[in-house]
Amino acid sequence: MINMEKKVPQHVAIILDGNGRWAKKRFLPRNVGHAQGAKAVEQICEDAWDLGIKYLTVYAFSTENWKRPDEEVSALMKLLHKYLKDCLERSSKNNMRVRVIGDISKLAPDLQAQIKELEEKSSVNTGLNFTVALNYGGRDEILRAMKQMYADLEAGKRNKEEVTEECFASYLDTKDIPDPDLMIRTSGEQRISNYMLWQMAYAEFYFTDVLWPDFNKKELEKAIDYYAGRDRRYGGVKA
Repeated sequence: MINMEKKVPQHVAIILDGNGRWAKKRFLPRNVGHAQGAKAVEQICEDAWDLGIKYLTVYAFSTENWKRPDEEVSALMKLLHKYLKDCLERSSKNNMRVRVIGDISKLAPDLQAQIKELEEKSSVNTGLNFTVALNYGGRDEILRAMKQMYADLEAGKRNKEEVTEECFASYLDTKDIPDPDLMIRTSGEQRISNYMLWQMAYAEFYFTDVLWPDFNKKELEKAIDYYAGRDRRYGGVKA
């Protein structure tokens, strides 16, 4: 049980890793692992809110994931279609606001429509701010932001004196979301894999060997305990 006097991160970002390995250990198809991983996401949203987390962002499909076998990508897209449909109902039931970051223009038109409907209908909700990174890559996001800012500079909508960190951040997909305080990666890998490169400049990193489908509230509490013990100085010196 979390001691509520401890520091709880406002925003937790998670790399959902290990679905395939979870399935392989059980001699099951990789797609079964992805489906189980989607169920774990549903539960962790409720757990995060219960523990006092206000923003939760999950890395669901990266710009690099298109390199996976066509059969797996196709299955992931079908799973995503079902997940977004279910998420619309859950977001209303749980008062959860849902956003999607990434270049959704590369997704199928029906998925794009689902995303827009989900974002619009959940925008009035006041509970957990849940963000799903789809066709997302940190470098791609920065490039897209830079191109848009450059277009505004050329059009005279901005001048170069206005270009600050805050200005540039306003062009990112996460412009309405605070930067993550804590990043969790499951399955034992210890890298950030092109995830929220700008936003995680001062995030604390927590790596666990637990495979994503097995990650639960108890494991999330361990990550929060780790975060609570960190001394966050943001480059300064403690008095």
